[in-house]
Amino acid sequence: MSSRIVAIVGRPNVGKSTLFNRLIEQRKAIVDETAGVTRDRNYGKGEWIGVEYSVIDTGGYVVNSEDIFEAEINKQVHLAIDEADVIMFVVDVELGITDLDDAIANILRRSKKEVILVVNKVDNNNRILDAQEFYGLGLGEIHCISSMTGSGTGDMLDALVAKFPNRESLEEEHELPHISVVGRPNVGKSSFINALIGEDRNIVTDVAGTTRDSIHTRYNKFGHDFMIVDTAGLRKKGKVSEDLEFYSVLRSVRTIENSDVCLLLIDATRGVEAQDMNILNLILKNKKGVVILVNKWDLIDKDTMTTKKITEEIHNRMAPFTDVPIVFISALTKQRVHKALELAMEVHENRKQRIKTSELNEVMLEAIENYGPPSIKGKYIKIKYCTQLPSPTPTFAFFANLPQYIKEPYKRYLENQLRDNFNFTGVPVQIYFRQK
Repeated sequence: MSSRIVAIVGRPNVGKSTLFNRLIEQRKAIVDETAGVTRDRNYGKGEWIGVEYSVIDTGGYVVNSEDIFEAEINKQVHLAIDEADVIMFVVDVELGITDLDDAIANILRRSKKEVILVVNKVDNNNRILDAQEFYGLGLGEIHCISSMTGSGTGDMLDALVAKFPNRESLEEEHELPHISVVGRPNVGKSSFINALIGEDRNIVTDVAGTTRDSIHTRYNKFGHDFMIVDTAGLRKKGKVSEDLEFYSVLRSVRTIENSDVCLLLIDATRGVEAQDMNILNLILKNKKGVVILVNKWDLIDKDTMTTKKITEEIHNRMAPFTDVPIVFISALTKQRVHKALELAMEVHENRKQRIKTSELNEVMLEAIENYGPPSIKGKYIKIKYCTQLPSPTPTFAFFANLPQYIKEPYKRYLENQLRDNFNFTGVPVQIYFRQK
C-alpha cells in the first residue's frame, strides 16, 4: 500500500521538472529554460530501494509583479504542505539564496512537515562549496545534486525514504477495508453514498466539483463493516485550473492509493469517456480492486440489448483487462445500490486470497504442458514451478530456464488461466518470470 506523497516546490527555473522526470524515470514534464513552462501539475510514481511513493511537480509560477508572485508562492506552498508527507524544496546553487527562497523557507520552517532541502545544479567541487550558504535557510541538512546528470540523487533519495511514515503505522490506520467512490465530476458519487448510508451525509448539487475533500464514512450494516470514501471528481489535467481543484484531484489520487477497492462511477447518459479510462488506468496502476458502476440508469431509454451493448463497449475500451464486475445502478432510485456493495466486498476478498503452492502448480503446470511458451532462436523455454508471492495484491512468480525470452502474449495466456481456475474478478494480477 502506498501512502507517501512528495511535493516538489521552489522558484521558477530551478530544475523542478527535470528532477521530477528523474524521480519517475520518464520524460513526462516539459523541461525548458524559460521560467513558468510547467502550468499543469504533474503526478507520477517513483520507487527507491523497494519503497514506492507518489511525486507531484507543483509547476512554475508566472505572474506580473513580485508582490503577486509572493502571494501566489504562499498559496501554492501551503497547499503542497497540507497534502504531502514530505516537501522537496529545490534551490539553485548558481543564484544563491534569493528573497523568494527565503519566503518559501519561512513557510516550511513554520510547518510540521518533513522537508528535504535540495541544492540543484551542483556538478563540480567548487559548487559544493557554494552550496554551503543554503544552510542559512535553517532547514537542516542540504542535499547537493544535479538533476540533469543524476549526481547526488541516490543519497538524496536515501534521506527521502528515511523521512516517510513507517509501514506499520500506515497499516494500523488501515485495519478496516477502504472502498472509495471515484469518477469524473458530477457522475453522482455523493448521491450514491447518500443512497447507501440512508442519509444526506454528503452535499449534492448539479454543479460539478461540489465535493472538494475526500469524505470518509464508516459503514456498518447488513454484516458489512468498512470505510467508504467519497472523492472529488477527477477531470483532465488541462481543465484543472484553480489550485483548490488541483489539490482536490491530488486528494482523490491519494484516496485511490489508500483504497482496497474502487467503485468507478460512469455516467450512463454520456457513455464511456477518455477520462473514465484514465481513472481506471490509475486504479489498475495502483493494483486496486475495481467495480464499474454505470449510474443514472433510470434516465436511459432501454431495450433488451442496451445492457449488452454498453457492457461490450466498456470491455472493448478496457481490453485486455476485462474481468471486472459491471453494475447498472441509479443512485436516485437506489436501484442495485446494495448489489454494488456486495460485489465490492467480493472483489476485496478476491484481492486478499492466497492459493496453496501445491494447488497452484497442479493447475498451472498442466496449462503450461498443454500450451508451452514458443521457442525462440531454437531455444526451448521450460517453466518448472510457480508460487504466489507474499504481497498485498495477487502476484505470482514463474520459474523458468530462460525467463527473458517469455513474451507478453504468453504472459496474458497464463493470466487468463489463473482467472479461469481461480476467482480474481475485479483484481489486477501481476506475473513475474524468474530464473530457475
